[in-house]
Amino acid sequence: MNTIENILSHRSCREFTERPVDKEVLDTILRCAANGSSMGGMQLFSIVVTQDKDMMRKMAPLHFNQPIATNAPLILTFCADFYRFDRYCECREVPTDAYQNLQAYHWAMTDALIAAQNACVAAEDQGLGLCWLGTIIYNAPQFIEILQLPKHVVPVACIAMGYPATEVALTPKLPVNALVHHESYSEYTDSDIDKMYRYLEEAPHNASAVRENGTGNLARDYVERRYRKADNEYFSDLLLKCIKEQGFDI
Repeated sequence: MNTIENILSHRSCREFTERPVDKEVLDTILRCAANGSSMGGMQLFSIVVTQDKDMMRKMAPLHFNQPIATNAPLILTFCADFYRFDRYCECREVPTDAYQNLQAYHWAMTDALIAAQNACVAAEDQGLGLCWLGTIIYNAPQFIEILQLPKHVVPVACIAMGYPATEVALTPKLPVNALVHHESYSEYTDSDIDKMYRYLEEAPHNASAVRENGTGNLARDYVERRYRKADNEYFSDLLLKCIKEQGFDI
């Protein structure tokens, strides 16, 4: 299977075999991650590789005890990282206070996410399955402590990887024409929205969730059950405080 076919057949994998990820495979994934585009060529990210099961068990509660957090043979945590570049500037006797703001954090976060997606493409190209763990930003302060991240380093993405134990179905997606705008943004009519989201609403796991939760429709299921306002505001406050405590003045 070539790279484009791999990307188009991407799916979230939550069950892995016990087969470890060989060093050669891991090294290839990391090289691909490191070779992504970055702001000014500064490569403002770092990757923490976790393969030790004791470390995984230590982090498991922060991942809300999802089985995947301990069953995966490999977890990669991608961090926005200005610490390394700060140290470089210090070694060259150059002030670094220009990089303690929202702009700088956004640069580093973007670099880290580009690296993460490169790693995903490389992993799937070598037969691995993967799943993004959004819990990394819910409990960022605790992850910072466990992973011993210095100032100006903030975790932004976490990906569990391994060899799939079962065949996983494709996740329903919006049609491409729902996401793409040519030359300028086109707003959506009610009819457009109905057509675009019908496929997602009719997907078996979504339809089942709506029935079981009694929410009436998929939009309400997202807003009132899956990603609630109170939770979003709570974790937003924690994350903003964490980013500031790590030295970014935002």
